[in-house]
Amino acid sequence: MNGMDGIASPRRTKEIIQRHGFSFKKSLGQNFLIDQNILNNIVEAAGLDSTKGALEIGPGIGALTEKLAQQAATVTAVEIDQRLIPILQEVLEPYPHVRIHHGDVLKADLAALFEQDFASVSKVSVVANLPYYVTTPILMKLLEEKLPLENIVVMIQKEVAERMAASPGTKDYSSLSIAVQYYSIPELVCIVPKTVFIPQPNVESAVIRLTVREQPPVEVDDETFFFQVVHASFAQRRKTISNNLKSRFFPKDGRERVDALLMEAGIEPSRRGETLSLQEFATLSNVLLRAGIRD
Repeated sequence: MNGMDGIASPRRTKEIIQRHGFSFKKSLGQNFLIDQNILNNIVEAAGLDSTKGALEIGPGIGALTEKLAQQAATVTAVEIDQRLIPILQEVLEPYPHVRIHHGDVLKADLAALFEQDFASVSKVSVVANLPYYVTTPILMKLLEEKLPLENIVVMIQKEVAERMAASPGTKDYSSLSIAVQYYSIPELVCIVPKTVFIPQPNVESAVIRLTVREQPPVEVDDETFFFQVVHASFAQRRKTISNNLKSRFFPKDGRERVDALLMEAGIEPSRRGETLSLQEFATLSNVLLRAGIRD
């Protein structure tokens, strides 16, 4: 199939939409990609081949699914909008190794899905143009459930991508940066203009690749508590880490106790949460936990 015939061409996209009488639902964040080069960049970043599988979330009318099917051994697409299922079944008919599931990925049992659909492949990547309103919950579910993933390559809002890849001490660095970097290595692949979508979104987009880590880069005694400490440290960005931790974990204690534990972790109490590295947060959460601090 040559490039002109691909689902992603503006002509073919409009033809499919009109033929099926499809109308976009703003509530589902539907923006269909109509640029072959961007799609090629996304698929290339995933490093797929005939021994690997791909999970797509929100396939729309199958523009990216088609490209994935041309590269991967098996493709599973999960689509929440029932109206798109017959369109996907029609346009992807030439690809028997593509499975389409109707459902909400946030409610899906992904471990069972992996066992069922990807038993025959060596590695699996998630490759998707995600609906922007649920980007973070979907990515955190994929990472926290510790699925056997190689890469997550997604088109998301540019601002969110920059936060995920941000370094300590920068304005974009946040608890999201730490969560993503705890589970994966983020890397911006490309910035995507609004003009390559139907309809055009209100924001700029970016493709980000998260290379999923086999082990976190730091050792924490309790993952849940580690993330509680991170969130508390960013509760009010303008406050020092000492003030933020006191509000959350030491409401009845004096300032001396908080500051002593921060010093024990090698952290100056006057610093702000946004200046701490992943390693410093790990050390801090372990020190607090060993001192008997609980949420």
